[in-house]
Amino acid sequence: MGNILVCDDERSICEMLDIALRREGHKVETVTSGELAKRKLDSAIYDVIVTDIKMPRTDGIEVLRHMRNSAVCKDALVIVVSSSDSASDRAAVKTLGFNGYFRKPSVYAEFMKLGPMIRELLKGATGGEL
Repeated sequence: MGNILVCDDERSICEMLDIALRREGHKVETVTSGELAKRKLDSAIYDVIVTDIKMPRTDGIEVLRHMRNSAVCKDALVIVVSSSDSASDRAAVKTLGFNGYFRKPSVYAEFMKLGPMIRELLKGATGGEL
């Protein structure tokens, strides 16, 4: 399966995403800040980046901008995981290119759906709403 970097400032979200993705056989690394994500993106190759938009100091938009300018993983697939459903947030990430937008659910079982969704994305599905 895929090599995935998860970036979210909430540890509990990272843990749930880690479980959901590992259940599908993905190799997962998690970081809890945009600064750490940027360092990882400079030193490792990932198939998929899963990032929150709203994080303190270095937000997900800055992480995506950094990734797209990286020689190492500029072509990785991007899944935005956010509690925000605002049009302005979606527009901001759209300019940087993303392959899916997953609204953070309030129920654990809904988080578990992300693993199979990413599996399908890696098989060749493109863009849009997850």
